Amino acid sequence: MGSSTYGQTHEVTNQAPPLERCNAMTTDAALLAAVEREGAAWHLDTLTRDGLALTHPDILALADLANRHTPEHHPFSARGERIDAIEFHPAWHTLLSMLREQGIHSLPFETATPKPGSMAARAAGYFLHAQLESGSLCPLTMTFASIPVLQQEPALYAKLKAQLLSRHHDPRDISLDASKRSMMIGMGMTEKQGGSDVRSNRTRAFPEGAGGRGGEYRLIGHKWFFSAPQCDAHLVLARTGGNTGENGPVSCFYVPRFAPDGSKNAVQVQQLKDKLGNRSNASSEVEFLDAYGIMIGEEGRGVPTIIEMANFTRLDCVIGSAALMRAALIQAVHHARHRRVFGAKLIDQPLMRNVLADLALESEAATVLFMRLAGAFENSAKPEERAWRRIVTPAAKFWICKRALEFTGEAMEVWGGNGYVETGPMARFYREAPVNSIWEGSGNVMCLDVLRAFEREPDAARAMFDSWQAVAGEHRVLGDALKTLLAMLQGDPATREASARGIAQQLVLTAQGVLLAQHAPAGVAAAFVETRLGDARGSVNRVYGTLPATFDFNALIERAFAG
Repeated sequence: MGSSTYGQTHEVTNQAPPLERCNAMTTDAALLAAVEREGAAWHLDTLTRDGLALTHPDILALADLANRHTPEHHPFSARGERIDAIEFHPAWHTLLSMLREQGIHSLPFETATPKPGSMAARAAGYFLHAQLESGSLCPLTMTFASIPVLQQEPALYAKLKAQLLSRHHDPRDISLDASKRSMMIGMGMTEKQGGSDVRSNRTRAFPEGAGGRGGEYRLIGHKWFFSAPQCDAHLVLARTGGNTGENGPVSCFYVPRFAPDGSKNAVQVQQLKDKLGNRSNASSEVEFLDAYGIMIGEEGRGVPTIIEMANFTRLDCVIGSAALMRAALIQAVHHARHRRVFGAKLIDQPLMRNVLADLALESEAATVLFMRLAGAFENSAKPEERAWRRIVTPAAKFWICKRALEFTGEAMEVWGGNGYVETGPMARFYREAPVNSIWEGSGNVMCLDVLRAFEREPDAARAMFDSWQAVAGEHRVLGDALKTLLAMLQGDPATREASARGIAQQLVLTAQGVLLAQHAPAGVAAAFVETRLGDARGSVNRVYGTLPATFDFNALIERAFAG
């Protein structure tokens, strides 16, 4: 009997190689077409370089490192001083440097007259990075969304503009007046007793002097979710008026990490949240102990002021969830192309082709939708564009974020047991999926917002539906779907609220069907419309992989990822 090599009992075979050095931009036909369509072709060279860099093995490793070595809160210095420092693994800072270099936080706001297509260009870049790692995008999402709010405060914005728009990441925890090259903005809205009901907030703000817009205040209270406490400033909500302010109007405040005298502002971090996913990013509970702040917007208009910021972050929730779908999809397809089961490659098994083709349809529909929404954010002065931005965005946040939950679970199942362990990316994608449904308003909040938007923007809705009818008139199923949607909106007001989820779902599916009918290959559009809105919808779409065999599964998969 011959001797064996110690520790080697078998040869490793039938394992898929890592998916790397594959350009995330050029292998995505739907994204490429949308970038051209939305006027962002001028950014294609940058996106193509980024798409290749993001799949380099060294860059892929950063995502794993940043999530395994989670942020640590250090409340005190070695001398016992209260510092509330947040320590991150170097991988986190490398990821943030990459994001800032690409202008993910600032691209549409960098010039007085934005370049046409800049919102779509930025959305595509965000989508690529979100396929790599989600947590690092959170503070830059909030920074991006804060800029149009701060621009309404010319004096304050003039002081912050250079650091807000900077393409450099400066991780130093120092005052903005101490030569810091860049800054990030976070948000603090929710409190223990309220959650999404921010009008129940009890944090109080007391003026130093006359107060009012642009005035200085002192804040006392707490925030139950204070996103990214290491940020250089936060936009927060607090009540003003009266001796206690407990029942006063809710206003918005700019609260810097350092007070004007250079000392650490009195925003005390109680603890970091131990979260299911998004673990590379720090979320916290804080108390305001006479913290310094500046009123943003008009007194008593705090919710509308900060909702303007939330509208942009909601778009990013849609993009982030679509990116998780895309990342999970290509991992599943790649695995199926290399794994053999029951005597054949997994990709050649008819039932697996059905699953992957169904996932490919869902992913492309999400991609065309978020890119269309990005274009609407750039042109929202037009009624139709305003409807896409104001009405479809919250519906898309509800639906796409919900679909990402089931989608990532299905893609994980393609990998089998290998998908369920933390040594691969699938478990992280799955843990990331729920956050976008919850953050910036849960599903029910989004659906109720859709109803409010329809009531407040009837002319915009009519303009959008008229444009949809021009497409739906040539497609029976789409025409019927649009009629169903209109009937749901004209139903009994007393029962409409209870049906808000159904209305939002019908709205998004119809929008996706219209977009695919306009811009996707006929086979893609037909498969999506028939199985999401047509006669086949009763037997499919409860689980993935139930498409009728009449559709060309191979063509759908190859279009999704020729890889």
